This record gives sequence, C-alpha cells and structure tokens, in this order.
Amino acid sequence: MEYKLNKEILADAAAQYDETIALLKALCAIPAPLNQELARAQFCKKWLEDNGAKGVYIDDVYNVIYPLNVTSDNKVRIFSAHTDTVFPDTAPMTLIEKGDKMFCPGIGDDTANLVLLLMTAKYITQHGYKPDEGCVFVCNSGEEGFGNLKGAKAFMEAYKGRVISMVSFDGPSDYCVNYGVGSTRYKVTFKTEGGHSFANFGNKNAIAYMSSFIDTLYKMKVPKEGKTTYNVGGITGGTSVNTIAQEASIFFEYRSDIRENLDAMMKFFDATVEAYRLMGVAIDVEILGIRPCMGNIDTEKQKVLDTKICDMAELYFGIRPGLHPSSTDCNIPFSQGVNASAIGGYIGDGAHTRGEWIEPESLKKGLPFVLAVILDGFRKNNAGLFA
Repeated sequence: MEYKLNKEILADAAAQYDETIALLKALCAIPAPLNQELARAQFCKKWLEDNGAKGVYIDDVYNVIYPLNVTSDNKVRIFSAHTDTVFPDTAPMTLIEKGDKMFCPGIGDDTANLVLLLMTAKYITQHGYKPDEGCVFVCNSGEEGFGNLKGAKAFMEAYKGRVISMVSFDGPSDYCVNYGVGSTRYKVTFKTEGGHSFANFGNKNAIAYMSSFIDTLYKMKVPKEGKTTYNVGGITGGTSVNTIAQEASIFFEYRSDIRENLDAMMKFFDATVEAYRLMGVAIDVEILGIRPCMGNIDTEKQKVLDTKICDMAELYFGIRPGLHPSSTDCNIPFSQGVNASAIGGYIGDGAHTRGEWIEPESLKKGLPFVLAVILDGFRKNNAGLFA
C-alpha cells in the first residue's frame, strides 16, 4: 500500500516547521511531573480548541481527549502521546539550543511526540477530514514511573470493547514497540527494635536484614524463556552512625515479557519475604505499581500493524526501525487483546537523563510521518490523501 502523502499535504507539513518548534518550546516550559500534568493538559486543551477542535475535554486523570467522528457505539482508533515527564521538577527546565540539537529534560520523551500529535490533530481538523471509523486523539497522563499507566487505563476503559488499534507516539523514530513487558514494583520496609550502637549492641538492625534480603533477591535465577529482570533501585533508612537502625526500605521491581515468568518471580519474592518474617523481622510490603503483560492479541493483525508502521518510518526517516518489547502505554491495550504500537517521530537520545536532546530538523520528517500514520485511517472517506 502507498504511504507517501500527496504533494499538497507534504508542502503544508513543511510550512508548519516554525509553528512546530514554537509549540515545542512552549510545552517544554510547562513542568509535568507525576500527578501534576494538569497545567500541560489545560494548555493542550486550549490549544486544540483555539485551532478549531470541538468536544475536547479533560478526564479525571488529566487525559486530554479529542474524539473525532465518535458516536456512542462505533469502533475507534486511538492515537496518543503522553504529557508527563520522568523528572520531579515543578519549575520550568532550561532548554538549550546548541548546534543542530535542542537540549532539555523530557524534550524527546515525550514532548516532541506530543507536539507532533497536536499539530496533526490541528491539520486534520482545519482541513475537515473525516475518519473511516472513530478517531480519538489523546494527550495522556501517567506513562512514566509510578504513574502506572493511569492515563492509558482510563482511556482504554472509556472505549472498552470498541478499540480497533492504538498507536502511542513515544520515543525516537528508530525504535518500534510491538510487545509489552509487564512489571511489578514494591516498596519493602524492614522494622526492628533498633537502639544505641553501644548500649544495645546485639539488637536486630533493620539495615543488616535489608542488606541480607537484597543479597537473597539477587540470588534469584530468572526463567530461561523470554527476558526477565529484577532490580533494587533505591534504599533508605537508618538514623545516625551510632544508632542501630530501626527501619530501612528498598524499592524493588521485576519485569518480564512472559506473563508466567512474572508469576514465578512473584512466588520467589513472596517466599523470601515470609522467610525473613520468620527470622523475627517485621516487613511491610507495599505494591507501588503493576504493569500488565501481553494478553491474547491477534498475532496476524499485529504483524500487519508492525509492517505498516515500520514501512512508514522507513519511508519518511530513511531508516527502518527495529521491533522491540518494552513497557509503554501499549501495555494496557496489549493486555486487553488490542493490537498496538509505540514509535516516535524524532531523532534524539538521552531519554530519562538531564542531557536529553533531539535534532529539531528531524521534526520535518516526523510531522509527515505522524500525519501518514493517522491519515491511513481516513482513506475511505477522503480520496487522494496519499500519492
């Protein structure tokens, strides 16, 4: 199938570059840490409305929803990009332009893709294109970290049983996610009597038991099938150098691309917790997040979607993206048996670091790419979109 947009659309997309960069800078200046995405959501809603969108609303978890040709029961295709960043900053982060790069935490993951989604929604709205089925644009919350995919859970629930497919614009253009990696994340807290390091020597030390517990977890043998990992990503606890620690905590997760392997990891983790409780240590386990693994998707339809997305990316960027499993908003549709894909529309690197950068010129390729992905579902009702 032909995926090259017609000359008029390509020319229009090229003419939008300055506005695209201006919108990118505006959004980068609005902090959006976990559970504080509302300011970005309000900006996106107003921007869409100012550019002609009707029926835009913000739901209870700060998703910005723009339904197009959506009735009470028709099938829909969902296109999303997440508003949140992994960084906790509540003050605007500095954007630096240096050479052919733009540097700013969160600029690629996922602000650049959010911009491309907004620009595409604007273009489609202002040209009056009608999708073949329902089309839902979503600027969603809660993709990063302990957001636990709350945004994706909410919009998939809102359209439950009606979603044909979902494409999440996330990450760079050379990486296409076609398989979900599930995970479970915990905070584990150890509590003992503690005491003075000299006067109460011999009392149980929470840090000592925590350390032993970590060592036990790291003796876990992961299943051979698929890829399964585990990690202790943070520790806290203790009072002073001369205090036997009464309390200490760890953050722990395990991941896998196979559902049964997650069950095996849970069994080992639960058994380890119980073993240390039998040693007389009080242990509190708090589940911080669960990301589901793959459900029973139609594998043939997934192959068709994978091929189409990769063909389009190769056409517009000149490089065919690799297919990879990962943990993204797509985990939610995948777990529900809905075909999905995650791919971005920029060239850059350094995601989740404060040195993150993109090549702004790559958005000249990214905008027609995102337009093509979405307009592919407009062919029946709008002749001549593609060359």
